[in-house]
Amino acid sequence: MNAIKNHIRYFSKEEWALWSLSMTFMIGSFLIFDRENYFTLLASVIGGTSLIYCAKGNPFGQVLMIIFSLLYAGISFAYAYYGEMITYLGMTAPMAVISLVSWMKNPYEGNKSEVTVNRIGRKEIALMVAVTIAVTYIFYLILYAFKTANIIPSTISVATSFLAVYLTFRRSAFYALAYAANDLVLIVLWTMAAADDLKYISVVICFSAFLVNDIYGYISWKNMYKRQNKQQASRA
Repeated sequence: MNAIKNHIRYFSKEEWALWSLSMTFMIGSFLIFDRENYFTLLASVIGGTSLIYCAKGNPFGQVLMIIFSLLYAGISFAYAYYGEMITYLGMTAPMAVISLVSWMKNPYEGNKSEVTVNRIGRKEIALMVAVTIAVTYIFYLILYAFKTANIIPSTISVATSFLAVYLTFRRSAFYALAYAANDLVLIVLWTMAAADDLKYISVVICFSAFLVNDIYGYISWKNMYKRQNKQQASRA
């Protein structure tokens, strides 16, 4: 009983409100536009829940992200979005595993439910951009070979996804902004799919909810970074 109470207190009222609204919109859109593909609903619920944990810097968020990546890859395959499928199976899921290990190895002052926020330098940023360009080009060739639907937004999604998973692994607050950029691309991508089949509107709503959560995640991590630095400075 105490464990449940402590878990409830773990999140602020604002975070509970954000999670509840996200679940309401995602489940509501599923019931209105889909009502068949519970696989999609499960992916939305797990993905949305992972974001609120990630916003707290909790490694459990990465566990949920791994599960979401596998489910989302299946959804993408069903609509011939092979770029999304390949990206999440070949990059996002493996990088979430690596990020999980990184977060668990870098707890803030021994607190396993909060990672130590990192700040990357200019040289690493330049290297990250160069690698992102290379990865995106390679994935474009693969997507072209597979005759991927809506290849341009799919390729842009690869770039934003790589930036997001890299920054997540490096424990940078900007990971959330990269995911927010990816959310915008995916909203466009699945809006195109919804033009052919209205059931995919539920996926559009899902990533719209993700966008709001990722923006909150960035704000949360910036506050975490300031708090951690202030605490370390006060003990110096």
